[in-house]
Amino acid sequence: MQIRRYIANLSICLASLWFGIFLTASSSYAAFEQVQFESLKNKTKISAYLMRPKGAGPFPAVVMLHGCGGMGYSGTVKSIYSSWAKLFVEDGMAALVVDSAGSRGLGPTCVRQPERRKMYRLRPFDAYGALAYLQTQSFIDPERIGLVGWSQGGGVTLLTIVDQSIARPNPKPPHDFAVSAIFYPALCNDRLQSRPFTKVAPNSWSTKIPLLVLQGGADNWTPPEPCVSFIDATRERGSPVSIIVFPGAYHSFDAPGLKRIELRRYKTIKGIIPIVKTDEIARNKAREELIAFLRTYLSP
Repeated sequence: MQIRRYIANLSICLASLWFGIFLTASSSYAAFEQVQFESLKNKTKISAYLMRPKGAGPFPAVVMLHGCGGMGYSGTVKSIYSSWAKLFVEDGMAALVVDSAGSRGLGPTCVRQPERRKMYRLRPFDAYGALAYLQTQSFIDPERIGLVGWSQGGGVTLLTIVDQSIARPNPKPPHDFAVSAIFYPALCNDRLQSRPFTKVAPNSWSTKIPLLVLQGGADNWTPPEPCVSFIDATRERGSPVSIIVFPGAYHSFDAPGLKRIELRRYKTIKGIIPIVKTDEIARNKAREELIAFLRTYLSP
């Protein structure tokens, strides 16, 4: 696939806060159900929230990996994830939101280096634990499961789907993830996708799992330039990867109703204060692009 760029006008939405709530049931899908499964690392119990279409299935499914801010607060699911889960379910897919941080008693892991490293080291095993869990459910098609991550979860997705992933079970599962997608991912460069989190030598990252990257062009937390270069080089090595950059869009551009916020508590070591903000044009286009991309690989 070629890199596609969409010109997005700046859009300000002040309707609601970033923090999410549980979605209620409708005629086409059920509300979130809390479930548990074992991470493949040390058999840690991981909590997750499952939303599925009504009916017997079997349905395709999407495993969802949260960013460094965590999945939610006090047993809720942030609206950025619950809104995507609803969209997936309305399109006929089950959605499993994995709570890697909360399951380990952690809050946000955006700043403190030991906790960040712990998340990158352990969360790929959570992803494969989620895959194994879904593949045992009678209402899920074990051959049609995708992986989608946001920010830190995007970096974890890259660590998970790489050909030499440290988390991939041995022997390999009969059916691996069929497709993957990431929003404004962390670790999106060759240096950070090599050791110690993978067995990959520098400048050799590759995957057989199709990947779509959705990136904000004005993102100052996970800047687009290194990620574009990384994806370009990976595609030239023959991997089925592509990236869409939305000019003018900040980090978390796909969150519903998120006004412009400067996250001073997450100031980087380079002195950058991350900015998050909804961009309605980019958000709507990303929803169209991702659903179409997932359908390509998860439809019967």
